[in-house]
Amino acid sequence: MTGIHKRHWPGDKGRPALALHCMMGSAGYWGPISRRLDGRVDLTGFDMPSHGRSGSWVAGSEGPDFHTAVTRIAASFIDRPLDLIGHSLGATVALRIAVAAPEAIRSLTLIEPVLFAAASDAEQEHRDRVISGFLAEGRIEDAARAFIDVWGAQAFDDLPLPARRMMAEQIPLVAEADDTLTNDRANILRDGGLEAIDAPVLIIAGQQSPKVIHGIADALAERLADVGRATVPGAGHMLPLTHPDETAGLIAVSLDRA
Repeated sequence: MTGIHKRHWPGDKGRPALALHCMMGSAGYWGPISRRLDGRVDLTGFDMPSHGRSGSWVAGSEGPDFHTAVTRIAASFIDRPLDLIGHSLGATVALRIAVAAPEAIRSLTLIEPVLFAAASDAEQEHRDRVISGFLAEGRIEDAARAFIDVWGAQAFDDLPLPARRMMAEQIPLVAEADDTLTNDRANILRDGGLEAIDAPVLIIAGQQSPKVIHGIADALAERLADVGRATVPGAGHMLPLTHPDETAGLIAVSLDRA
């Protein structure tokens, strides 16, 4: 893994915030969100390894897994309590940090957290088997198509060829993160962990997202001390990209609660 590309949207220096993007995304999509927040936070983001302008991820038997590596990178940006915002995979990283260091969190906004270990779901288990099967057979593009057609902003075959090629290169990272997301390898759901988060938490879901997302939100909300819930009408999993007005408005509510 080489350099990590950092992004910064200036705002209130007394209100630092960190935003974490989804699998196969980049920190760039927080730009429109930041503009709508109109400087109320000093927002930082970064492109995860093998995403955006960051260097490639190379898995190693002695190094950390992908989720752990991203968590360590995110934690390196935190030197005082801040507002932590995460989407999809980024939301699970944000939650992992909040469980490990609740004192570092001023507010926590979780957009479509994909911590599948929190809520068993037969449809999601089937999706995992399909993607794993394609990867085992070397059918990389089919695996990417199966993933994006559920979790993307538009169908895989409607994307430009460069985007399809990039996602085919990234799809092994989905399998790399599976043990953390599906089996809770990082022990995010440990007894007392979620309950120790005393900062206000907002969980946001898209109305049209797979039902496992709503099950996860239910399971997490049941254990959090100070939690709000919001559903964006007509939105799917990629709501920060497709519904930036609504997403920014809800993040603002979360900031106000802190």
